[in-house]
Amino acid sequence: MSELPPRTTIKRWLVTTNHKDVGILYLGTALFFLVAGGVLALLFRAHLWEAGGTGLLENTEYNQAVSIHGLLMVFWFISPFGFGFANYLVPLQIGAKDLAFPRLNALSYWFFLFSGILVLLSFFQGTTWANGWYMYAPLNVPIYNPGYTLTMGGNATILALTLFVMSVTLGSVNFLTTIHRCRAEGMGLWNMPLFTWATLLTVWMMLFAFAALLAALILMLTDRLLLTQYFSSTGQGSSLLWGHIFWFFGHPEVYIVFFPALGIIFETFQTFCGRRLVGRKWVIIAMVLVAVQSFLVWMHHMFLTTINLPIKTLFMATTIGISLPFDLMVFALIYTMVKGRVRFTTPFLFNLGALLLFILGGITGVFLGAVVLDYEFRGTYWVVAHFHYVMVAGVTALFGGLYYWWPKITGKMYSERLGKLSFAVYFVGFNLLYFPMFLAWETPRRVFHYGESAQIYHQLATVGAFVLGTSVLLVFITLAKSAISGPDAPDNPWQFSRTAEWATTSPPPLENWPDRPSYASGTLEFVDDATAADGGTAAQERVGDTESLEGDHEDHASIWPFGIGIGMFVTFLGLSGITPYVAEFATARGADVQGSVGSPTIFYPVLSVIGVLILGATLFEYGRERFNAPEMAIAERWPFEGVGTTKTGVWFFLASDVVVFGAVIGAYVFMRLHTGWGEIEPVPPSEVVGLVNTYVLLTSSFTVVLALMMAERENKRGLLGAMGATVLLGITFLAVKGYEWGQEFAHDIYWFTELQYSMYFVTTGLHALHVILGLLIAGFMIYRIVSVDAYLTDDRPVEYFGLYWHFVDIVWVILFPLFYLM
Repeated sequence: MSELPPRTTIKRWLVTTNHKDVGILYLGTALFFLVAGGVLALLFRAHLWEAGGTGLLENTEYNQAVSIHGLLMVFWFISPFGFGFANYLVPLQIGAKDLAFPRLNALSYWFFLFSGILVLLSFFQGTTWANGWYMYAPLNVPIYNPGYTLTMGGNATILALTLFVMSVTLGSVNFLTTIHRCRAEGMGLWNMPLFTWATLLTVWMMLFAFAALLAALILMLTDRLLLTQYFSSTGQGSSLLWGHIFWFFGHPEVYIVFFPALGIIFETFQTFCGRRLVGRKWVIIAMVLVAVQSFLVWMHHMFLTTINLPIKTLFMATTIGISLPFDLMVFALIYTMVKGRVRFTTPFLFNLGALLLFILGGITGVFLGAVVLDYEFRGTYWVVAHFHYVMVAGVTALFGGLYYWWPKITGKMYSERLGKLSFAVYFVGFNLLYFPMFLAWETPRRVFHYGESAQIYHQLATVGAFVLGTSVLLVFITLAKSAISGPDAPDNPWQFSRTAEWATTSPPPLENWPDRPSYASGTLEFVDDATAADGGTAAQERVGDTESLEGDHEDHASIWPFGIGIGMFVTFLGLSGITPYVAEFATARGADVQGSVGSPTIFYPVLSVIGVLILGATLFEYGRERFNAPEMAIAERWPFEGVGTTKTGVWFFLASDVVVFGAVIGAYVFMRLHTGWGEIEPVPPSEVVGLVNTYVLLTSSFTVVLALMMAERENKRGLLGAMGATVLLGITFLAVKGYEWGQEFAHDIYWFTELQYSMYFVTTGLHALHVILGLLIAGFMIYRIVSVDAYLTDDRPVEYFGLYWHFVDIVWVILFPLFYLM
């Protein structure tokens, strides 16, 4: 499918891969989840009107509302809302026609949508997740929450979050590749718009932070679905393990959420102050420093744990240190206002408000960065207030961005009077909701019991919540009125806008530009390569690793990303109900399964099988589809000039996978050290089996290299033989691994028996899953070689597969000594 249906049809939105359409889908879907999370917030705020609750919610219902509100807002609203702007605007700002991998972009959106639907469906599967958005161990397993922790709804929520992380990984790889490989001629990194810079740093943080979260979710899912023992006992260091992995993700997530908003603040301040941002280069350096430092402060969330004082002091210093680059950015914004001429439009008011709110959030966060003060404030409403002053300050800027780019996205202007009214109500409601929480700081988090003296503050906060909700409704009314009857917007309604999206029509055409954007002269120009002297020759020289030039027909439609999303959704929904079957299996073998896991229901296993079949069929058709997304013929590609676009994407994906395996292997090392390294003996009874498998996998790496050589020589028989040998060696590895596991099972040793066996089965099982995925890819490639003589004239896919396969082999070389020799 290549032709894109009209926007007025449903089919258009199911098949589109165009970045602007996907951006609109992200924005609209994120706002839907804002409403869902906001309704939950109004419910529990109304319950908090009185100390001990008004009776509106039962205990577990309150926990569910608070937990799902947090998850929806953090994961399914704020980040995707910023990502929607990035989808729409980054290609326009850097002079590209689309993202590097349009179908992956659509697939990322469908994973996001279906993951959110899965969360909402979890309310109808008994009890949904009720243990907080941070999912602390051991509260995330049934030993401390019997009766509802292992419900199918709770499982579905964690599976949904896993699917969301997969969406984020696809999006991160896509944006990193696009920004590094698809910038217009003459646009160096230093010259990129600040919103694009903020997006670039956001996706770099996403690539590694969400990989750590994925590892944590994998371990928790094995505990919940397969009854492993990672987080089931406080005596094994499980709480510390979860804290380290989760907060290694969790603190960068604060900046992942805020950086797109920060980029919007920079863009709107430049536009409505009428001048370039003061200290622009230093602001970029400050953002880079924050992005790097964000991975060095996670332990300040763990000051109340048993970590020793010198380590806590070190992380107190890094926490204070990360505030310094933000000081520079704040002063740059203030000085830009001082040096410019401010125009108090609706977008600027929202972003000025965001800056003021963030300053207060940052100041109150310094208290939590001090070990002694954190002992007092941790677990209180002070943290709740600080957290929201930072996170929802970002939301404030995102609403400002919505007003700022609304004319570009829709081609319509809105009422400034209604826009300013929505800001005034929003700003009052925000502070009325969150500032009283500082005054009621002694109230414990996550409970609805508090002292009588704090009741007035909670009542003010509840009123503020409804005022804030009203302001969001006003935003929707303002924009709906604009879309229906607003005047047409000019291509550039803002006098001092500085970025390239304002140089095209409102809304932009399908491929963004009639001619090729270029900054080679130092300013934005549009080059007609068809008539430029020697233009074709120059383009051919610059395109590098692709046969397609920009003049080729580009595809913008594919149904298969939607189909793959359906397959994943059905599969994960089915997996949410398999725990009762595993519990029966474990109980029959003498395991003590704690907590209620429900009764087996055949509906869920059948659903999983159907989902896998849908997934297999749609992935197969996705691979077969002829989808043309030509690479930009002339582009800035530093620092990846010598690396192809797809190869760059593969390297980014593998970098993320390194973190996943690193966290899982790190969990094994951490638990062994915590238990006492010598207290745990190697699980496999003989290292010979592991050594045999090591030789098998290393040999398969040589056959992959041989396959690449055969492809380069256009030797079809040799290519088939080498790929076939790789598949046979991979199957041999799995057969040997199956034999080894069978020997353990024969001695009544299972993944749920003890911690050491859980770590062995999960870690080697995760590696085996990667081998299986590699074999499926290799099998598809063999099909393509046989059916259409693939890879003989273009051997790059064989090289990309080789990179993945070598990575899998390297992981095994690390696992072998850890589990067999040490």
